[in-house]
Amino acid sequence: MPTDLDIILSEADLGQRIEDLAARLAPRLSGEWTIVSILIGAMPFTTDLMKALTKFDIHPRLDVMWLESYGEARTSSGRIVVRADIARPVAGEGVLLLDDVFDTGRTLSFARNHLLAKGAREVLTCTLVRKPKAPVGTNDVDFHAIDAPERFLVGYGMDDAGRFRGLPFLGALK
Repeated sequence: MPTDLDIILSEADLGQRIEDLAARLAPRLSGEWTIVSILIGAMPFTTDLMKALTKFDIHPRLDVMWLESYGEARTSSGRIVVRADIARPVAGEGVLLLDDVFDTGRTLSFARNHLLAKGAREVLTCTLVRKPKAPVGTNDVDFHAIDAPERFLVGYGMDDAGRFRGLPFLGALK
């Protein structure tokens, strides 16, 4: 294990939090739904959440958007760059929008508005982690699995300039 990391949540604990999240989401996901995962960080979360939802006989379609606001930095640039848009139409469908971290809210707000403009009937936002200083009220994330510390997180899809994405646990840089 890298020595410059603290483990915030183990692989087993992450799995349990995602199972619990699926149970909370299941009552909301009736009818036609598409999961839109924001690349790249949300992919492990997306895969595990979709597996957990099958236990409730929920089988949404999957699409992705590649949005970027961090680049190689540890802080957001404040500007959202669309690297790739969704491939399937979402008009008239519910969209469960997944991201790894909810901190400033800019990425989810941008993506939600983008999907609503494409005709989604509803967009629910969902993240793996929610940071303490993230927006509250009408700008809050609809669902999240973990309340995370105000530290730079890595592992389970999250990275530091491309490093540490493959760690099976949630870590924080020292």
